[in-house]
Amino acid sequence: MKKVFLFILTIIIFSSCQDKDFYVIKGFTQGTTYKIIYQGAQNDLGAEVDSVLHDFDMSLSTYAPTSIISRINNDEKDVILDKYFIDMFVEADRIYKKTDGAFDITIAPIVNAYGFGFTDKSARIDSTLIDSLLQYVGMNKVKVTDDNKIQKMQGLMLDGNAIAQGQSVDVICKFLESKGIYNYLVDIGGELKVKGKKYDNLWVIGVDEPIEGNMTAGENVQVKLYVTDIAVATSGNYRKFYVEDGIKYSHSINPKTGFTAKQNILSVTIFAKNAITADALATSCMIMGLEKSKIMIENSPDLEAYFIYVDKNGKTKVYYTKGVEKYLENNLD
Repeated sequence: MKKVFLFILTIIIFSSCQDKDFYVIKGFTQGTTYKIIYQGAQNDLGAEVDSVLHDFDMSLSTYAPTSIISRINNDEKDVILDKYFIDMFVEADRIYKKTDGAFDITIAPIVNAYGFGFTDKSARIDSTLIDSLLQYVGMNKVKVTDDNKIQKMQGLMLDGNAIAQGQSVDVICKFLESKGIYNYLVDIGGELKVKGKKYDNLWVIGVDEPIEGNMTAGENVQVKLYVTDIAVATSGNYRKFYVEDGIKYSHSINPKTGFTAKQNILSVTIFAKNAITADALATSCMIMGLEKSKIMIENSPDLEAYFIYVDKNGKTKVYYTKGVEKYLENNLD
Protein backbone atom coordinates (compact mmCIF):
# COMPACT_ATOMS: atom_id res chain seq x y z
CA MET A 1 0.00 0.00 0.00
CA LYS A 2 1.41 3.36 -1.01
CA LYS A 3 0.25 6.54 0.61
CA VAL A 4 1.38 10.05 -0.24
CA PHE A 5 -0.04 12.87 1.86
CA LEU A 6 0.05 16.37 0.40
CA PHE A 7 -1.21 19.34 2.37
CA ILE A 8 -2.91 22.49 1.14
CA LEU A 9 -1.91 26.10 1.70
CA THR A 10 -3.29 27.97 -1.24
CA ILE A 11 -3.24 31.60 -0.21
CA ILE A 12 0.03 33.43 0.22
CA ILE A 13 0.85 37.00 1.19
CA PHE A 14 2.84 39.40 -0.95
CA SER A 15 2.71 42.43 1.36
CA SER A 16 6.03 43.27 2.96
CA CYS A 17 6.12 44.91 6.35
CA GLN A 18 9.34 46.78 6.82
CA ASP A 19 7.73 50.01 8.04
CA LYS A 20 8.55 50.75 11.64
CA ASP A 21 4.98 50.94 12.92
CA PHE A 22 3.87 47.68 11.33
CA TYR A 23 4.63 44.53 13.27
CA VAL A 24 4.68 40.85 12.38
CA ILE A 25 3.81 37.93 14.68
CA LYS A 26 4.48 34.35 13.54
CA GLY A 27 3.84 31.05 15.21
CA PHE A 28 2.26 27.61 15.14
CA THR A 29 -1.31 26.60 15.90
CA GLN A 30 -3.77 23.86 14.91
CA GLY A 31 -1.03 21.90 13.19
CA THR A 32 -0.16 24.77 10.88
CA THR A 33 1.49 28.19 10.90
CA TYR A 34 0.05 31.63 11.45
CA LYS A 35 1.17 35.10 10.48
CA ILE A 36 -0.25 38.39 11.71
CA ILE A 37 0.69 41.78 10.30
CA TYR A 38 -0.69 44.81 12.07
CA GLN A 39 -0.21 48.53 12.57
CA GLY A 40 -0.24 49.75 16.13
CA ALA A 41 1.64 51.09 19.10
CA GLN A 42 2.26 47.67 20.65
CA ASN A 43 4.88 45.32 19.24
CA ASP A 44 4.66 42.68 21.95
CA LEU A 45 1.29 41.01 21.36
CA GLY A 46 2.75 37.58 20.58
CA ALA A 47 2.21 36.12 24.05
CA GLU A 48 -1.38 37.34 24.19
CA VAL A 49 -2.11 35.97 20.71
CA ASP A 50 -0.71 32.58 21.71
CA SER A 51 -2.88 32.62 24.84
CA VAL A 52 -6.02 33.31 22.80
CA LEU A 53 -5.16 30.55 20.35
CA HIS A 54 -4.48 28.13 23.20
CA ASP A 55 -7.91 28.81 24.69
CA PHE A 56 -9.43 28.29 21.25
CA ASP A 57 -7.62 24.97 20.84
CA MET A 58 -8.89 23.80 24.21
CA SER A 59 -12.36 24.20 22.81
CA LEU A 60 -12.15 23.02 19.21
CA SER A 61 -8.87 21.20 18.53
CA THR A 62 -9.48 17.52 17.81
CA TYR A 63 -5.75 16.99 18.42
CA ALA A 64 -5.96 18.19 22.04
CA PRO A 65 -7.22 15.19 24.06
CA THR A 66 -8.80 17.36 26.77
CA SER A 67 -10.47 19.87 24.47
CA ILE A 68 -14.24 20.21 24.53
CA ILE A 69 -14.67 18.66 21.09
CA SER A 70 -12.35 15.74 21.93
CA ARG A 71 -14.27 15.01 25.12
CA ILE A 72 -17.51 15.03 23.14
CA ASN A 73 -16.00 12.68 20.57
CA ASN A 74 -14.99 10.36 23.40
CA ASP A 75 -18.65 10.23 24.49
CA GLU A 76 -18.00 11.95 27.81
CA LYS A 77 -21.21 12.96 29.54
CA ASP A 78 -22.30 16.45 30.61
CA VAL A 79 -19.53 18.34 28.79
CA ILE A 80 -20.28 22.06 29.13
CA LEU A 81 -19.84 23.94 25.86
CA ASP A 82 -18.10 27.30 25.66
CA LYS A 83 -18.79 30.21 23.31
CA TYR A 84 -16.18 29.09 20.77
CA PHE A 85 -17.84 25.71 20.41
CA ILE A 86 -21.39 27.07 20.29
CA ASP A 87 -20.46 29.70 17.68
CA MET A 88 -18.84 27.00 15.55
CA PHE A 89 -21.81 24.67 15.88
CA VAL A 90 -24.38 27.36 15.01
CA GLU A 91 -22.48 28.40 11.89
CA ALA A 92 -21.83 24.78 10.88
CA ASP A 93 -25.55 24.06 11.12
CA ARG A 94 -26.34 27.15 9.03
CA ILE A 95 -23.86 26.15 6.32
CA TYR A 96 -25.18 22.55 6.44
CA LYS A 97 -28.63 23.86 5.57
CA LYS A 98 -27.37 26.40 3.04
CA THR A 99 -25.43 23.73 1.14
CA ASP A 100 -28.09 21.03 1.40
CA GLY A 101 -25.80 18.87 3.52
CA ALA A 102 -22.60 19.25 1.49
CA PHE A 103 -20.98 20.66 4.63
CA ASP A 104 -21.38 18.44 7.67
CA ILE A 105 -19.16 18.39 10.76
CA THR A 106 -20.50 14.95 11.77
CA ILE A 107 -18.47 13.38 8.96
CA ALA A 108 -15.60 12.71 11.39
CA PRO A 109 -15.85 8.88 11.43
CA ILE A 110 -15.59 8.72 7.64
CA VAL A 111 -12.80 11.31 7.44
CA ASN A 112 -10.88 9.28 10.02
CA ALA A 113 -11.43 6.08 8.04
CA TYR A 114 -9.80 7.69 5.02
CA GLY A 115 -6.86 8.82 7.14
CA PHE A 116 -7.55 12.54 6.76
CA GLY A 117 -8.91 13.06 10.26
CA PHE A 118 -7.61 13.35 13.79
CA THR A 119 -6.66 9.70 14.26
CA ASP A 120 -3.57 7.93 12.99
CA LYS A 121 -5.61 5.08 11.59
CA SER A 122 -7.03 4.53 8.15
CA ALA A 123 -9.01 1.64 6.73
CA ARG A 124 -9.53 -0.01 3.38
CA ILE A 125 -12.42 1.92 1.91
CA ASP A 126 -15.31 -0.05 0.45
CA SER A 127 -19.09 0.27 0.37
CA THR A 128 -19.59 -2.01 3.37
CA LEU A 129 -17.40 0.15 5.58
CA ILE A 130 -18.94 3.39 4.35
CA ASP A 131 -22.48 2.10 4.87
CA SER A 132 -21.61 1.15 8.46
CA LEU A 133 -20.27 4.65 9.15
CA LEU A 134 -23.01 6.69 7.47
CA GLN A 135 -25.36 5.87 10.34
CA TYR A 136 -23.34 8.31 12.44
CA VAL A 137 -23.39 11.14 9.87
CA GLY A 138 -25.96 13.94 9.78
CA MET A 139 -26.36 17.29 11.54
CA ASN A 140 -29.96 16.27 12.26
CA LYS A 141 -28.55 13.68 14.68
CA VAL A 142 -26.90 16.17 17.03
CA LYS A 143 -27.96 19.38 18.75
CA VAL A 144 -26.96 21.86 21.44
CA THR A 145 -29.32 21.80 24.41
CA ASP A 146 -30.61 24.80 26.33
CA ASP A 147 -28.13 24.10 29.13
CA ASN A 148 -25.16 24.26 26.71
CA LYS A 149 -24.52 20.56 26.31
CA ILE A 150 -24.39 18.28 23.29
CA GLN A 151 -27.13 15.77 22.64
CA LYS A 152 -26.05 13.04 20.23
CA MET A 153 -26.00 9.31 19.62
CA GLN A 154 -23.06 7.35 21.01
CA GLY A 155 -20.32 6.96 18.40
CA LEU A 156 -21.19 10.16 16.53
CA MET A 157 -18.11 12.38 16.32
CA LEU A 158 -17.53 15.94 15.21
CA ASP A 159 -14.77 17.29 12.99
CA GLY A 160 -14.61 21.08 12.94
CA ASN A 161 -11.34 21.32 11.02
CA ALA A 162 -13.05 22.67 7.89
CA ILE A 163 -14.54 25.59 9.79
CA ALA A 164 -12.61 26.13 13.03
CA GLN A 165 -9.45 27.40 11.34
CA GLY A 166 -11.42 30.20 9.72
CA GLN A 167 -13.16 30.83 13.02
CA SER A 168 -9.80 31.21 14.76
CA VAL A 169 -8.92 33.93 12.24
CA ASP A 170 -12.06 35.84 13.24
CA VAL A 171 -11.21 35.37 16.91
CA ILE A 172 -7.76 36.91 16.46
CA CYS A 173 -9.21 39.77 14.41
CA LYS A 174 -11.63 40.53 17.24
CA PHE A 175 -8.71 40.45 19.68
CA LEU A 176 -6.73 42.94 17.56
CA GLU A 177 -9.68 45.29 17.32
CA SER A 178 -10.09 45.14 21.10
CA LYS A 179 -6.58 46.63 21.16
CA GLY A 180 -7.61 49.46 18.85
CA ILE A 181 -5.92 47.89 15.80
CA TYR A 182 -7.79 48.36 12.52
CA ASN A 183 -5.09 47.88 9.88
CA TYR A 184 -4.16 44.21 9.87
CA LEU A 185 -3.82 40.92 8.06
CA VAL A 186 -4.40 37.64 9.92
CA ASP A 187 -3.43 34.40 8.15
CA ILE A 188 -3.85 31.02 9.85
CA GLY A 189 -2.98 28.10 7.62
CA GLY A 190 -3.98 30.03 4.49
CA GLU A 191 -7.37 31.18 5.77
CA LEU A 192 -7.18 34.91 6.26
CA LYS A 193 -8.89 38.19 6.90
CA VAL A 194 -7.70 41.71 6.18
CA LYS A 195 -8.86 45.08 7.39
CA GLY A 196 -7.84 48.59 6.48
CA LYS A 197 -4.71 49.15 4.42
CA LYS A 198 -0.95 49.04 4.50
CA TYR A 199 -0.69 52.81 4.54
CA ASP A 200 -2.39 53.83 1.28
CA ASN A 201 -2.08 50.40 -0.33
CA LEU A 202 -4.50 47.51 -0.43
CA TRP A 203 -3.36 44.18 0.94
CA VAL A 204 -2.08 41.91 -1.82
CA ILE A 205 -2.67 38.16 -1.64
CA GLY A 206 -2.23 35.40 -4.20
CA VAL A 207 -4.05 32.22 -5.14
CA ASP A 208 -1.69 29.41 -6.08
CA GLU A 209 -2.03 27.62 -9.39
CA PRO A 210 -3.84 24.34 -8.59
CA ILE A 211 -1.46 21.85 -10.12
CA GLU A 212 0.01 18.74 -8.53
CA GLY A 213 3.61 19.36 -7.61
CA ASN A 214 2.94 23.01 -6.70
CA MET A 215 3.92 22.44 -3.10
CA THR A 216 5.47 25.82 -2.26
CA ALA A 217 3.02 28.64 -1.59
CA GLY A 218 3.74 31.57 -3.88
CA GLU A 219 6.00 29.67 -6.26
CA ASN A 220 3.37 29.33 -8.98
CA VAL A 221 0.65 31.94 -8.53
CA GLN A 222 -2.55 31.83 -10.56
CA VAL A 223 -3.65 35.37 -9.73
CA LYS A 224 -2.95 38.25 -7.37
CA LEU A 225 -5.85 39.86 -5.54
CA TYR A 226 -5.94 43.36 -4.07
CA VAL A 227 -8.22 43.31 -1.05
CA THR A 228 -9.36 45.06 2.09
CA ASP A 229 -12.04 44.52 4.74
CA ILE A 230 -12.72 40.94 3.67
CA ALA A 231 -12.13 37.34 4.72
CA VAL A 232 -10.71 34.91 2.17
CA ALA A 233 -10.44 31.12 2.17
CA THR A 234 -9.35 28.66 -0.49
CA SER A 235 -9.89 24.93 -0.85
CA GLY A 236 -8.54 22.47 -3.41
CA ASN A 237 -7.56 18.84 -3.89
CA TYR A 238 -4.10 19.13 -5.40
CA ARG A 239 -2.10 19.17 -2.16
CA LYS A 240 -4.04 16.90 0.15
CA PHE A 241 -4.68 13.40 -1.12
CA TYR A 242 -3.21 9.95 -1.06
CA VAL A 243 -2.80 7.13 -3.52
CA GLU A 244 -3.60 3.55 -2.53
CA ASP A 245 -3.48 0.62 -4.94
CA GLY A 246 -3.42 3.06 -7.82
CA ILE A 247 -6.55 4.92 -6.65
CA LYS A 248 -6.36 8.60 -5.72
CA TYR A 249 -8.35 9.62 -2.62
CA SER A 250 -8.84 13.33 -2.01
CA HIS A 251 -9.77 14.96 1.29
CA SER A 252 -13.03 16.34 -0.14
CA ILE A 253 -15.56 13.74 0.98
CA ASN A 254 -19.26 13.89 0.21
CA PRO A 255 -21.13 13.51 3.54
CA LYS A 256 -24.15 12.04 1.77
CA THR A 257 -22.31 9.21 0.02
CA GLY A 258 -19.22 8.83 2.21
CA PHE A 259 -16.98 8.74 -0.85
CA THR A 260 -14.53 11.31 -2.15
CA ALA A 261 -16.21 13.92 -4.30
CA LYS A 262 -15.45 13.75 -8.01
CA GLN A 263 -16.07 17.29 -9.20
CA ASN A 264 -14.55 19.51 -11.87
CA ILE A 265 -13.39 22.24 -9.45
CA LEU A 266 -9.63 22.34 -8.93
CA SER A 267 -9.65 25.25 -6.52
CA VAL A 268 -12.20 27.67 -5.10
CA THR A 269 -11.56 30.91 -3.26
CA ILE A 270 -14.42 32.36 -1.24
CA PHE A 271 -14.72 35.99 -0.15
CA ALA A 272 -17.00 36.65 2.82
CA LYS A 273 -17.48 38.99 5.74
CA ASN A 274 -16.15 36.41 8.19
CA ALA A 275 -13.43 33.78 7.81
CA ILE A 276 -15.54 31.12 9.52
CA THR A 277 -18.06 31.39 6.67
CA ALA A 278 -15.45 31.58 3.92
CA ASP A 279 -13.65 28.52 5.28
CA ALA A 280 -16.76 26.34 5.50
CA LEU A 281 -18.10 27.38 2.10
CA ALA A 282 -14.79 26.81 0.32
CA THR A 283 -14.93 23.21 1.53
CA SER A 284 -18.60 22.95 0.57
CA CYS A 285 -18.01 24.07 -3.02
CA MET A 286 -15.47 21.30 -3.55
CA ILE A 287 -18.26 18.85 -2.71
CA MET A 288 -21.07 20.59 -4.59
CA GLY A 289 -19.31 21.13 -7.90
CA LEU A 290 -19.17 24.22 -10.09
CA GLU A 291 -22.76 24.68 -11.23
CA LYS A 292 -24.41 24.25 -7.84
CA SER A 293 -21.72 26.40 -6.22
CA LYS A 294 -22.23 29.20 -8.76
CA ILE A 295 -25.94 29.26 -8.05
CA MET A 296 -25.39 29.32 -4.29
CA ILE A 297 -22.81 32.12 -4.42
CA GLU A 298 -24.71 34.24 -6.93
CA ASN A 299 -27.84 34.02 -4.75
CA SER A 300 -25.86 35.25 -1.73
CA PRO A 301 -25.18 39.00 -1.98
CA ASP A 302 -22.64 38.82 0.86
CA LEU A 303 -20.42 36.28 -0.93
CA GLU A 304 -18.04 36.26 -3.90
CA ALA A 305 -15.99 33.43 -5.41
CA TYR A 306 -13.09 32.69 -7.75
CA PHE A 307 -13.19 29.20 -9.28
CA ILE A 308 -10.50 27.32 -11.16
CA TYR A 309 -12.00 24.29 -12.88
CA VAL A 310 -11.67 21.82 -15.71
CA ASP A 311 -14.19 22.05 -18.56
CA LYS A 312 -15.68 19.11 -20.45
CA ASN A 313 -12.73 19.17 -22.86
CA GLY A 314 -10.20 18.84 -20.05
CA LYS A 315 -9.01 22.44 -20.27
CA THR A 316 -8.37 24.53 -17.16
CA LYS A 317 -10.70 27.52 -16.96
CA VAL A 318 -11.48 30.34 -14.54
CA TYR A 319 -14.85 31.66 -13.46
CA TYR A 320 -15.42 34.41 -10.93
CA THR A 321 -18.41 36.35 -9.71
CA LYS A 322 -18.84 39.99 -10.64
CA GLY A 323 -17.80 41.28 -7.24
CA VAL A 324 -14.33 39.76 -7.67
CA GLU A 325 -13.57 42.19 -10.48
CA LYS A 326 -12.63 44.92 -8.01
CA TYR A 327 -10.01 42.62 -6.49
CA LEU A 328 -8.41 42.15 -9.92
CA GLU A 329 -8.28 45.79 -11.01
CA ASN A 330 -4.55 46.26 -10.34
CA ASN A 331 -3.51 43.18 -12.33
CA LEU A 332 -1.65 43.88 -15.54
CA ASP A 333 -3.31 42.76 -18.77
